Amino acid sequence: MTNQWTIDAAREVAAEPQRIVVLFPAAGRAVGRAPLDPAGDPLGVRRGTVDDGARAELVGALLRALSPVDSAEQLGDLYRHGDDAERRGVLCGLNAATGTPPEVVAAGLELVSDALRTNDPRLVAAALGSFAAEHLDQHAWRHGVLKALFMGIPLDVVAGLDRRADDELARMAVGLVEERRAAGRPVTDDMRRLATITTTPGG
Repeated sequence: MTNQWTIDAAREVAAEPQRIVVLFPAAGRAVGRAPLDPAGDPLGVRRGTVDDGARAELVGALLRALSPVDSAEQLGDLYRHGDDAERRGVLCGLNAATGTPPEVVAAGLELVSDALRTNDPRLVAAALGSFAAEHLDQHAWRHGVLKALFMGIPLDVVAGLDRRADDELARMAVGLVEERRAAGRPVTDDMRRLATITTTPGG
Protein backbone atom coordinates (compact mmCIF):
# COMPACT_ATOMS: atom_id res chain seq x y z
CA MET A 1 0.00 0.00 0.00
CA THR A 2 1.30 3.44 -0.93
CA ASN A 3 2.01 5.55 2.15
CA GLN A 4 0.62 9.03 2.69
CA TRP A 5 3.95 10.81 2.15
CA THR A 6 4.29 9.24 -1.30
CA ILE A 7 0.70 10.12 -2.22
CA ASP A 8 1.19 13.74 -1.17
CA ALA A 9 4.59 14.00 -2.83
CA ALA A 10 3.27 12.61 -6.11
CA ARG A 11 0.49 15.20 -6.03
CA GLU A 12 3.07 17.94 -5.49
CA VAL A 13 5.08 16.74 -8.48
CA ALA A 14 1.95 16.56 -10.61
CA ALA A 15 1.10 20.16 -9.73
CA GLU A 16 4.66 21.53 -9.76
CA PRO A 17 7.08 19.12 -11.50
CA GLN A 18 10.23 20.93 -10.33
CA ARG A 19 9.38 19.93 -6.76
CA ILE A 20 10.81 16.53 -7.60
CA VAL A 21 14.36 17.84 -7.13
CA VAL A 22 13.52 18.36 -3.44
CA LEU A 23 11.25 15.38 -2.88
CA PHE A 24 13.31 12.75 -4.67
CA PRO A 25 16.32 12.87 -2.32
CA ALA A 26 13.98 13.25 0.68
CA ALA A 27 12.17 9.98 0.02
CA GLY A 28 14.56 7.79 1.99
CA ARG A 29 14.23 9.93 5.11
CA ALA A 30 10.48 10.26 4.70
CA VAL A 31 9.44 6.66 4.09
CA GLY A 32 12.49 4.68 5.19
CA ARG A 33 14.91 2.46 3.35
CA ALA A 34 13.75 -0.95 4.55
CA PRO A 35 13.56 -3.86 2.09
CA LEU A 36 10.07 -4.77 0.98
CA ASP A 37 10.77 -8.42 1.78
CA PRO A 38 13.05 -8.39 4.85
CA ALA A 39 13.05 -12.16 5.32
CA GLY A 40 13.46 -13.31 1.72
CA ASP A 41 15.34 -10.33 0.31
CA PRO A 42 17.14 -8.53 3.15
CA LEU A 43 19.26 -6.38 0.81
CA GLY A 44 16.34 -5.34 -1.38
CA VAL A 45 17.95 -6.73 -4.54
CA ARG A 46 14.96 -8.74 -5.75
CA ARG A 47 11.96 -6.69 -4.68
CA GLY A 48 13.56 -3.38 -3.83
CA THR A 49 13.10 -1.09 -0.85
CA VAL A 50 10.35 1.18 0.43
CA ASP A 51 12.10 4.28 -0.93
CA ASP A 52 12.50 2.59 -4.32
CA GLY A 53 8.72 2.36 -4.51
CA ALA A 54 8.21 5.95 -3.41
CA ARG A 55 10.66 7.29 -5.97
CA ALA A 56 9.08 5.18 -8.72
CA GLU A 57 5.75 6.86 -7.93
CA LEU A 58 7.38 10.27 -8.21
CA VAL A 59 8.89 9.36 -11.58
CA GLY A 60 5.45 8.28 -12.78
CA ALA A 61 3.96 11.60 -11.69
CA LEU A 62 6.76 13.47 -13.44
CA LEU A 63 6.26 11.58 -16.71
CA ARG A 64 2.58 12.45 -16.65
CA ALA A 65 3.20 16.11 -15.84
CA LEU A 66 5.95 17.01 -18.31
CA SER A 67 6.46 16.70 -22.04
CA PRO A 68 8.58 13.74 -23.20
CA VAL A 69 11.58 16.00 -23.90
CA ASP A 70 11.39 17.70 -20.51
CA SER A 71 10.79 14.38 -18.75
CA ALA A 72 13.88 12.87 -20.36
CA GLU A 73 16.00 15.85 -19.31
CA GLN A 74 14.72 15.82 -15.75
CA LEU A 75 15.21 12.07 -15.31
CA GLY A 76 18.76 12.42 -16.58
CA ASP A 77 19.45 15.17 -14.05
CA LEU A 78 17.94 13.18 -11.19
CA TYR A 79 20.09 10.20 -12.07
CA ARG A 80 23.35 12.01 -12.69
CA HIS A 81 23.12 14.20 -9.58
CA GLY A 82 21.67 11.53 -7.30
CA ASP A 83 23.27 8.99 -5.00
CA ASP A 84 22.95 5.26 -5.70
CA ALA A 85 19.53 5.06 -4.03
CA GLU A 86 18.21 7.94 -6.12
CA ARG A 87 19.66 6.45 -9.30
CA ARG A 88 17.96 3.19 -8.46
CA GLY A 89 14.73 5.12 -7.94
CA VAL A 90 14.94 6.56 -11.45
CA LEU A 91 15.41 3.07 -12.89
CA CYS A 92 12.53 1.70 -10.82
CA GLY A 93 10.36 4.49 -12.16
CA LEU A 94 11.27 3.60 -15.72
CA ASN A 95 10.49 -0.06 -14.98
CA ALA A 96 7.05 0.90 -13.70
CA ALA A 97 6.23 3.27 -16.57
CA THR A 98 3.93 2.28 -19.41
CA GLY A 99 3.69 3.74 -22.90
CA THR A 100 7.11 5.35 -22.56
CA PRO A 101 7.69 7.94 -25.33
CA PRO A 102 10.79 7.63 -27.56
CA GLU A 103 12.56 10.60 -25.99
CA VAL A 104 12.31 9.02 -22.55
CA VAL A 105 13.33 5.61 -23.91
CA ALA A 106 16.49 7.10 -25.43
CA ALA A 107 17.40 8.83 -22.18
CA GLY A 108 16.53 5.75 -20.16
CA LEU A 109 18.78 3.53 -22.22
CA GLU A 110 21.74 5.78 -21.42
CA LEU A 111 20.95 5.51 -17.73
CA VAL A 112 20.56 1.73 -17.89
CA SER A 113 23.90 1.44 -19.68
CA ASP A 114 25.55 3.53 -16.99
CA ALA A 115 24.00 1.45 -14.20
CA LEU A 116 25.23 -1.77 -15.80
CA ARG A 117 28.78 -0.43 -15.61
CA THR A 118 28.59 -0.09 -11.82
CA ASN A 119 29.35 -2.66 -9.13
CA ASP A 120 26.27 -1.93 -7.01
CA PRO A 121 24.11 -5.11 -7.04
CA ARG A 122 20.86 -3.26 -6.41
CA LEU A 123 21.59 -0.76 -9.16
CA VAL A 124 22.46 -3.51 -11.64
CA ALA A 125 19.34 -5.45 -10.63
CA ALA A 126 17.14 -2.38 -11.20
CA ALA A 127 18.84 -1.83 -14.58
CA LEU A 128 17.75 -5.31 -15.68
CA GLY A 129 14.08 -4.68 -14.99
CA SER A 130 11.17 -4.42 -17.38
CA PHE A 131 12.48 -1.26 -19.10
CA ALA A 132 15.64 -3.06 -20.22
CA ALA A 133 13.66 -6.16 -21.15
CA GLU A 134 11.56 -4.03 -23.48
CA HIS A 135 14.13 -1.63 -24.91
CA LEU A 136 17.75 -2.70 -24.41
CA ASP A 137 19.41 -4.17 -27.50
CA GLN A 138 20.20 -7.87 -27.40
CA HIS A 139 23.98 -7.53 -27.20
CA ALA A 140 23.91 -5.14 -24.25
CA TRP A 141 21.16 -7.12 -22.56
CA ARG A 142 23.14 -10.37 -22.77
CA HIS A 143 26.18 -8.75 -21.20
CA GLY A 144 24.01 -7.27 -18.47
CA VAL A 145 22.69 -10.71 -17.62
CA LEU A 146 26.22 -12.15 -17.56
CA LYS A 147 27.32 -9.34 -15.27
CA ALA A 148 24.47 -10.20 -12.91
CA LEU A 149 25.75 -13.79 -12.84
CA PHE A 150 29.30 -12.65 -12.06
CA MET A 151 28.00 -10.46 -9.24
CA GLY A 152 25.88 -13.21 -7.73
CA ILE A 153 22.63 -11.39 -8.46
CA PRO A 154 19.75 -13.90 -8.69
CA LEU A 155 18.50 -14.38 -12.22
CA ASP A 156 14.93 -14.02 -11.06
CA VAL A 157 15.50 -10.25 -10.94
CA VAL A 158 16.04 -10.19 -14.72
CA ALA A 159 12.76 -9.21 -16.36
CA GLY A 160 11.86 -11.08 -19.53
CA LEU A 161 14.64 -13.65 -19.15
CA ASP A 162 12.76 -16.58 -20.63
CA ARG A 163 11.47 -14.42 -23.49
CA ARG A 164 14.76 -12.79 -24.43
CA ALA A 165 17.36 -15.45 -23.64
CA ASP A 166 18.86 -17.04 -26.74
CA ASP A 167 21.44 -19.59 -27.82
CA GLU A 168 24.22 -16.98 -27.78
CA LEU A 169 23.52 -16.15 -24.15
CA ALA A 170 23.50 -19.87 -23.33
CA ARG A 171 26.83 -20.26 -25.13
CA MET A 172 28.31 -17.44 -23.07
CA ALA A 173 27.03 -19.07 -19.89
CA VAL A 174 28.50 -22.42 -20.92
CA GLY A 175 31.88 -20.74 -21.33
CA LEU A 176 31.56 -19.24 -17.86
CA VAL A 177 30.66 -22.61 -16.36
CA GLU A 178 33.61 -24.30 -18.07
CA GLU A 179 36.02 -21.61 -16.87
CA ARG A 180 34.84 -21.90 -13.29
CA ARG A 181 35.04 -25.68 -13.31
CA ALA A 182 38.55 -25.58 -14.77
CA ALA A 183 39.57 -23.18 -12.01
CA GLY A 184 37.97 -25.34 -9.32
CA ARG A 185 35.44 -22.63 -8.51
CA PRO A 186 31.79 -23.31 -7.64
CA VAL A 187 29.08 -23.26 -10.31
CA THR A 188 25.75 -21.88 -9.17
CA ASP A 189 22.28 -23.12 -10.07
CA ASP A 190 21.68 -19.86 -11.96
CA MET A 191 24.78 -20.47 -14.10
CA ARG A 192 23.54 -23.97 -14.95
CA ARG A 193 20.09 -22.63 -15.70
CA LEU A 194 21.39 -20.02 -18.09
CA ALA A 195 23.70 -22.48 -19.80
CA THR A 196 20.74 -24.68 -20.74
CA ILE A 197 18.38 -21.97 -22.02
CA THR A 198 17.73 -22.45 -25.72
CA THR A 199 14.77 -20.16 -26.38
CA THR A 200 14.67 -17.78 -29.33
CA PRO A 201 15.12 -14.08 -28.51
CA GLY A 202 11.84 -12.22 -28.36
CA GLY A 203 13.01 -8.66 -28.81
